[in-house]
Amino acid sequence: MKRFRRWLKRNPDRFMQLLIRQAEYTVQGMDGLMTYMRVPTEESATTVRRIEQEADEVRRILIDELNRTFVTPLDREDISALSRAIDDILDYAYSTVDEMEILKVQPNPYLLRMASLLRDAADEIRLAMLRLKDHPGVASDHAVRAKALENRMESVYREALAALFQGPQDVEHVVEMLKLREIYRHLSNAADRGDEAANVISDAVVKIT
Repeated sequence: MKRFRRWLKRNPDRFMQLLIRQAEYTVQGMDGLMTYMRVPTEESATTVRRIEQEADEVRRILIDELNRTFVTPLDREDISALSRAIDDILDYAYSTVDEMEILKVQPNPYLLRMASLLRDAADEIRLAMLRLKDHPGVASDHAVRAKALENRMESVYREALAALFQGPQDVEHVVEMLKLREIYRHLSNAADRGDEAANVISDAVVKIT
């Protein structure tokens, strides 16, 4: 991380590089989340936590750079909003794993499908960030794809809720329903943040073209 900081100082496109680095960590975090949904081990949970902490450090560097720089490649507000939205996606993945462990919730096919869609959306955001400077039209296409994946995610979320509330059997079943509803909500919130990131990217494209 120290070497990365020194490299940033010499790089005039450091804000774009920091946003790209955040997006890359988010993809890695979603990969970790998918691994956890397949095999919920302490090792896979630790991987998600580690990536979230490393991504937080990149965001801290970005905000510090933003506070000390007057000229930026995008509007300052857009940089801040995009960084926050990307960070929130990974934060919700962290919360999902954390609460599944605390509440002793086991993965199910709906959770794996949600994690897979989040991973795909995170990759579209990463690709959008890579293309934003030199190919804004392509970046906009990736943002649109990220939004489409958010719509698919919400469909799975509603399907999961409908299945969850089909005839509670006893008190234990009701408790399990409430736990799963909370986990589903975390992943839905992560998708909302992905949609927000895509919106910021689309707005930025309009401003720079």
